[in-house]
Amino acid sequence: MELYKLQDAAKLLSISYPTLKNWIYKGKINPIKTEGGHYRIPRSEVDRLTGNKAMNAEQSIAPIGLSSISGRNKLKGIVTQVKHEGLLSQVTIDLGGQFITSIITRDACEELGLKPGVVAFALVKATEVMVIRG
Repeated sequence: MELYKLQDAAKLLSISYPTLKNWIYKGKINPIKTEGGHYRIPRSEVDRLTGNKAMNAEQSIAPIGLSSISGRNKLKGIVTQVKHEGLLSQVTIDLGGQFITSIITRDACEELGLKPGVVAFALVKATEVMVIRG
């Protein structure tokens, strides 16, 4: 069984180390505890959370699923709202209490089967990030 240190697993999941620790404490991920009391994350858990299927040694090592996308800001959440208007759909995803809304084509929305309660990833690709004090 392939096991990852928390820092390595966090990098593979494209999340921060503190987020991974929170997921462990909240039961969102199932770690293995070593005899020394350290957490290790099984490859199967990383695959489950990224949507990748486990690969054996005979299979290609080329990335698949979300790993094949160059963008690193992959935010997993639950669709909370979908509004259709003409050729477009507005999709809102709950990312653990924070919400992100995207406008996509209606065809894409329907092909993906997006509706409230469905698990979806928001992939953020931007050249700039603006910040305003809250």
